[in-house]
Amino acid sequence: MPLTEPYDDHLPQEDPVALDGVVGNPDDNVVTGTSGASGSTTPGDGSAAEPEPTLPEPVRQRIVTLTAAVLPTLPTDEVPVPLRRVAKFAPNRRARLGAPVIAAQLTADPLFRQRVTARVLADAGDLGAAVVEGTAPAAADPVEVAALAYLARPRGWRELIDASGAAVRAEADSAVVAELVREAEQRATRAEHDRAVARVEAEKLRDELARVREELGQLREESRQVARTLRETQARERKATELLATERGRAARASADVDAELRRARARLAEAEAAAGVARASAKEARSVDDARLWLLLETIGQAAVGLRRELALDPVDKLPADFVADAFAEQPGTAPAGPATRARDTDDPARLDQLLALPRAHLVVDGYNVTKRGFGEMSLEQQRKRLITGLGGIAAQTGDEVTVVFDGAERMHGLPPAPRGVRVLFSRKGETADELIRRLVRAEPAGRPVVVVSSDREVADGVRRHGAYPLGADSLLRRLARS
Repeated sequence: MPLTEPYDDHLPQEDPVALDGVVGNPDDNVVTGTSGASGSTTPGDGSAAEPEPTLPEPVRQRIVTLTAAVLPTLPTDEVPVPLRRVAKFAPNRRARLGAPVIAAQLTADPLFRQRVTARVLADAGDLGAAVVEGTAPAAADPVEVAALAYLARPRGWRELIDASGAAVRAEADSAVVAELVREAEQRATRAEHDRAVARVEAEKLRDELARVREELGQLREESRQVARTLRETQARERKATELLATERGRAARASADVDAELRRARARLAEAEAAAGVARASAKEARSVDDARLWLLLETIGQAAVGLRRELALDPVDKLPADFVADAFAEQPGTAPAGPATRARDTDDPARLDQLLALPRAHLVVDGYNVTKRGFGEMSLEQQRKRLITGLGGIAAQTGDEVTVVFDGAERMHGLPPAPRGVRVLFSRKGETADELIRRLVRAEPAGRPVVVVSSDREVADGVRRHGAYPLGADSLLRRLARS
């Protein structure tokens, strides 16, 4: 077939390709160019213009594929106008959708074909050089040789294309013959199998016929027995119907008895609820007495504290311990603000952690896996938890502070060692992260209590800082544990 073919049905309407510059009848299979363009002179032998050869379909497809592959490598001014849109297609769409336009330009534009040929031969290597010399290696793919010969057009290129067509046709004929032979063998095998199956089936049918005749006699005998059994069953059904009517009467009487018992139970329930109301009133009165005693005790303690303050001559203060912690982070008078590097050292400094834990009633909250994966991530999760909880138990014993460590996921509780005294181990619930649980813990603390949160997660640090907690990096705790 010719290199070109009608292309109106190949390009999708959403990717129309401009065909300006191609001269010819759009209904013809071969697009002709202006004078001297169709059937260009052969560079190899200098012969006069000849009609384009009829190409085998595999050769035509290979020529289009090679041209589509080198299109993006050509300068824009060397690409014909109809192909500039095609050159921008994705590689897998360029050869498929732009095949008609590429074929038309190769036929009508010898200069474009020569530019494409130069790049294709450079990529082909030794095979391209052999084709230019007019020879083709015996082991080479005849389709590849014919495609290179069509583009390069050395001396005898038409013979190479004809040889490729013959090779393709011979290969197709061989495949057809092999397929026919295979089908004939399969049909013969199936016929022999069918004959054997037919013989076996005939034997089975004869045996089945004998068995059916025997079963027919048995079924006749069974039919007589079934008829006799049916008559007996009908008699029993009549008796069962009479018994059912009797049992329904008994059930109606039992239902009436149950309703009466239910009414009596409801009456007893009402009496019990009234007694419970009286008991609640009594308990409320007793609780009021307890509240009065507790108030009196607290009042006594408060007056004792006032007397002690008066005896010690302590002046009233307007700051809580947490305010002193905040002052520790404030700028010192006369000093410049700390830069980012200074703040980073502060958050990872174990001395800063010791300073905060020395405050009265401090609460240390640790983002568990954030610390363990940063300090000893090569261990298993069970070993990480065990090592961190053991180290925090030492800190709790040394400082006497409250320590809480939070891990992600309650389903990972297997392998958890017993928590040391003073250490609380929490796991986030399903649908909640450890970060959210840490923020809830911080929000639950009263204002003014020093709360120290150890996490290198910036989002966690920013969130707890807004609620008055003091965030520190994971390295500060890791250094503190290493020092212990």
